[in-house]
Amino acid sequence: MELLSSPQFWLGLGQIIWINIILSGDNAVVIALAARGLGPRQQKQAIFWGTAAAVLLRVVLTVVAVKLMQMPWLQLVGGLLLLWIGVQLLNGGDDEASGGPANGGLLAAIRTILVADLVMSLDNVIGVAAAANGNIPLLVIGLAIAIPIVIFGSTLMIRIMGRFPAIVTLGAALIGWVGGETLVSDKMIEPWIPHHSVGFYAAAALGALLVVAMGKYLQRRNKAD
Repeated sequence: MELLSSPQFWLGLGQIIWINIILSGDNAVVIALAARGLGPRQQKQAIFWGTAAAVLLRVVLTVVAVKLMQMPWLQLVGGLLLLWIGVQLLNGGDDEASGGPANGGLLAAIRTILVADLVMSLDNVIGVAAAANGNIPLLVIGLAIAIPIVIFGSTLMIRIMGRFPAIVTLGAALIGWVGGETLVSDKMIEPWIPHHSVGFYAAAALGALLVVAMGKYLQRRNKAD
């Protein structure tokens, strides 16, 4: 009760919730892309369990975020992994027989959600960790509140993608953009390509173009087969 009566607790909780609202957009897109090929019941299961497990992983990741961010080549590998995930998600978009992550079953969708969220959260969790200021109960409560936010956003994105198929391509491009940003944010590359420089945004744009080009190529090849 003493914790709940502290103004600092509520201020920190508000900051964590706000940070998660801001940062949940790209995560909702990944979840929607991974789950859109499933049946309605499995979609709900993939969204719920994928989001819950991703938030749990984010709690663990936030605790060790500072040390992780200091590891060389970690974000480089993460960026390449995100590019691959973006291509696979787009490749699984229009062809039910393509076997992409979206159509690989419930466990495959959850696995894709977990891996993508883990990589995309590497730089985001720093802000959450700073807001929590070492208060683990505050961190857990704040991230738990983020679960319904991401679930609502993911469900809405699936409906939008069903009505406007072009959104799938834009979603994959967003993953490629984040992948390009993550790649050049690695501590071994950042000195040559500083954040918010022309090279930084060029790498992000190149990541988006690469994902869309490769995804569309694989789609055409699968249809031809």
